[in-house]
Amino acid sequence: MKAKYTLSALLGFLAMHGYSQKGIPPNEDTKKVTITNFPTHLEYSSSLASGLKTANGWKVTPVATGLGKPRMLYIGKKGQLYVTRRDAGDVLMLTDTDKDGKFDDMIRVADFPGVHGITSKDDYMYLCNNNKVLRYALNADGTLGKVADTLIKDLPSGGQHANRTMDFGPDGKLYISVGSVCNDCKESDKETATMLQVDSQTWKRTLYASGLRNTIGFDWQPVTKEMWGVDNGGDTKGDDWPPEELNKIILGGNYGFPFAYGKRVVDQSREDPVGNTKEGWVKPTQPSVLEFPAHSAPIAFAFFDSGKNKGDALVCWHGSWNRQNPSGYKVERIKFDSKGNPTGSEDFLTGFLIGNERFGRPAGVAIGSDVVYVSDDANGIIYALKEK
Repeated sequence: MKAKYTLSALLGFLAMHGYSQKGIPPNEDTKKVTITNFPTHLEYSSSLASGLKTANGWKVTPVATGLGKPRMLYIGKKGQLYVTRRDAGDVLMLTDTDKDGKFDDMIRVADFPGVHGITSKDDYMYLCNNNKVLRYALNADGTLGKVADTLIKDLPSGGQHANRTMDFGPDGKLYISVGSVCNDCKESDKETATMLQVDSQTWKRTLYASGLRNTIGFDWQPVTKEMWGVDNGGDTKGDDWPPEELNKIILGGNYGFPFAYGKRVVDQSREDPVGNTKEGWVKPTQPSVLEFPAHSAPIAFAFFDSGKNKGDALVCWHGSWNRQNPSGYKVERIKFDSKGNPTGSEDFLTGFLIGNERFGRPAGVAIGSDVVYVSDDANGIIYALKEK
């Protein structure tokens, strides 16, 4: 059955994302408003799911339903699937006990308000919300210890972009993505709109890269060990600009926000920074490597680490809410050559968007040795994709 958004529901959605009742980010120029066009929500049904399309050679199956708003995913050592639920403030562990390819057992393994990011190293599970990083002991059965160590408790205030993600790099250090506080304002905290690097022995952190508006999804290319991430462009600047970006993230790199997007394209709507011009400030920044349609909203991003797909990456496009012609609402495959350079992209999982209606918003992705899991936080579904 089709669910219509009431005016109050829409206003609530905007408020949740840091917008005023006029759909305008705080302290923003009202002349830069983008038309709000949030596709009508459709409740999940097996008939709608049967219309999903995959890349050649793959098949998709719903393997868990009724999960509320599942976000980030992590595959455990024994094939369990861990799911963070930011809105519920907990972490679920899903298990396929009868080995029929679908999850039939669910346990809540952690309660942590606002939890979003998840990763694991050695015999510990790491979770983060907008300002804390917690570490839990991993029990033999995959459950987590009841008492967590608080490793970090002073990450910058979340503001509009509170969806922290983190992972351990090939160097053994922990990396945390911290989005900008608002849509397009000058940041007062040097750690916002950045990638942080954390020493896993002392838990002291430093800036690894800056000028990243909101790079929720990032990972390391398995051949080159280089970090790549997908960054969300700004809102209220029109239907087609700025683009979403794929960036190679390097130590000390500045990626342009808030004065430029894409390949150093200057945002002319902004005033010059103190003591410099916009063009002068932007000149030494890092350009994007690939660009994608504006407002598609990249969330998770991960590489295939093994097999014939090794070196390619998947990105979940959560989908636009403020574009005349909706974009995103799919999972896309970004192809990399043997030297670790991106060469293009192709659709991997589509069909969530039907005209101006949608029945899914891909959010999290986890890639295993023989399966890809995708979470849909609009209808509470986990999908599994396998090669035929």
